[in-house]
Amino acid sequence: MDWAVYLSGEIHTDWREEIAAGVKAADLSVRLYAPVTQHEASDDCGVAILGAEDNKFWHDHKGAKINAIRTGTLIRRADIVVVRFGEKYKQWNAAFDAGIAAALGKPLIVMHEDAHAHALKEIDAVALAVVKTPAQVVDILKYVTKGALAGYTD
Repeated sequence: MDWAVYLSGEIHTDWREEIAAGVKAADLSVRLYAPVTQHEASDDCGVAILGAEDNKFWHDHKGAKINAIRTGTLIRRADIVVVRFGEKYKQWNAAFDAGIAAALGKPLIVMHEDAHAHALKEIDAVALAVVKTPAQVVDILKYVTKGALAGYTD
């Protein structure tokens, strides 16, 4: 069985690439999906497709709606949703994605540093795992897809 894993959240570091490399190295039957991570394309997709807006609210509104088509579809199709909250930026969209995943009953893995534990306590409470590193996500994927745990043998 191929597992579908949606990688949501922070776009300013290479955490997705680290998970992809770990999945490949472990030869996991996992397909990774993500939002559009090119920031300007994500922000401007609405006006690029539907036409310019003078008001920034409507500019952002058009883009958010089109991005929601992709995000919502991929979260609904996902077997697992991973949401990364980065250090430097507020990822409101990541919190929204975590909420959608939780509402749909999707297994949720949340990734963030200890400094955000208090701010994210409600999101952490609905997650099935809270991790700090992409390597921990890969280890969870190894375990849930293969039943493999480092240091243990049958």
